[in-house]
Amino acid sequence: MKSIIKTLVSLCLVIGVAAGNAAWAADTLDAAPRVNINEASAEELAEALNGVGITRAQAIVRSRDNDGPFSSAEGLSRVKGVGDATVEKNRERIELK
Repeated sequence: MKSIIKTLVSLCLVIGVAAGNAAWAADTLDAAPRVNINEASAEELAEALNGVGITRAQAIVRSRDNDGPFSSAEGLSRVKGVGDATVEKNRERIELK
């Protein structure tokens, strides 16, 4: 009887740990990559921001170099080809430091 109880307790622990790891993995997969738009390279911007390819990311870096750092996510719209829709769909990914 004791061995059955030990087996059931062990099984419950394994299932609990597996469920916890699955929840953690799901949260990690759902988390959008974040990027500091005032420090990231063009390659990092293109990788992290939806709808921003390398050419547009290079334009973001040029704008930042020429006009100074972005003070808000909306500031990205000063870059030709980056509109409000692009800013909105990337809002969770954009960091300012």
